[in-house]
Amino acid sequence: MNRPETVLPGGAMRSARARQAYTLLLLTAIMWAGNSIAARLAVGEISPMLLTFMRWIFACATLAVIAGRQIREEWRLIVPAWKLVVLMGACGYTAFNALYYTAGAYTTAVNLTVIQGATPVVVLIGGLLIYGTPVRALQALGVVVTIIGVGLATTHGDLDVIKNLDFNRGDVFVFIACVLYAGYALAIPKRPKVSGLVFFSALAAAACLTSVPLVVAEAVAGRTQWPSTPLGFAVLLFVAWGPTLVAQMSFLRAVELIGPGRAGVFMNCTPVFAAFMAVFFLGEPYRVTDALALALVLGGIYIAERVPRGRQ
Repeated sequence: MNRPETVLPGGAMRSARARQAYTLLLLTAIMWAGNSIAARLAVGEISPMLLTFMRWIFACATLAVIAGRQIREEWRLIVPAWKLVVLMGACGYTAFNALYYTAGAYTTAVNLTVIQGATPVVVLIGGLLIYGTPVRALQALGVVVTIIGVGLATTHGDLDVIKNLDFNRGDVFVFIACVLYAGYALAIPKRPKVSGLVFFSALAAAACLTSVPLVVAEAVAGRTQWPSTPLGFAVLLFVAWGPTLVAQMSFLRAVELIGPGRAGVFMNCTPVFAAFMAVFFLGEPYRVTDALALALVLGGIYIAERVPRGRQ
C-alpha cells in the first residue's frame, strides 16, 4: 500500500514513491555518466561490439544467479509479449550501446553529450504522440533550462563550440541511439506484468541474443579487440555491473513510479555528472561553468516537477 502524499509549500504533491524515484534516477544518471567515461577509456582496450556483447553476457550470468528462482516462476508471463521484449532489448540496450560506443570513434565528446541531451525531449514528444500526455508549460520550461545546463556543461560557456559544430556520422549515430532509447522508455508502461527483476532479465537475454550478429560482423571484419590489460578488464566489469545492472534496473523502477516523461528529464544530469567525473578520472580541468551547469540542470528538473501529480 502506498504511503499518503504530503502537500509541500507551493502546492506541490510528493510521496514516498516519488522520492524513491528521484533517488533511483540520480543513481542511474551517475552510472550512465560513468559509462561515458568508460567508453572513452575503452578505446584501444576493447572493441565496441565486443564490449556491447560481453556486458550482456556478464549481466545474464549475474541475473541467473540472483534471480534464477523468480525467472523460473514467472517466465511464462513473459512469453505472450516476447516480441515486445525482444524489440525493447534490441533497441534500448543493444542498438543504443553499439551506436554509442561506435560514435566515440567519429565525433567529439562535446557533440556526443550535446546531442544526448535531446533524449528527454524525444520522450516528452513521444509521450504526447503515443499516450496523449500533455506537455505542460512548466515541463517545457524545465526541459529548456536543463538543456541549457547541458549545453553549458559540454561547451564550458564557449559559444564558438556551438557555432562550429560539425555533424558527422558519429553525431548521427548518437542521435539515432537517443531516439531508440526514448522509444524503449516509452514502451516500459506496456511491459508484461512481472517483477522488475524478471523483466530486466528478459531484456538482458534479448540484448545478449541481438548483439551476437554485431560481434560476429566485427570479428569477420577483423576489428575484434579483446581486453588484455587491467584497465580493459576494469572497464568491462564496470560497464557490465554499473551502467548495465544497477542503472537499468533503477531506471525501470523509476519509470514504474513516476512515468517515462518525468523520469526522462533526469537524463540531462548524465552529461553534467560526466563532466565532474572527467575531472577526477581523466584529468580534465574543472570550471565554474560546470557548477553553474549542474545548478541549471537540477533547477530545470525541479521546475518540471512542479506540475501537480493529477496533471501528469
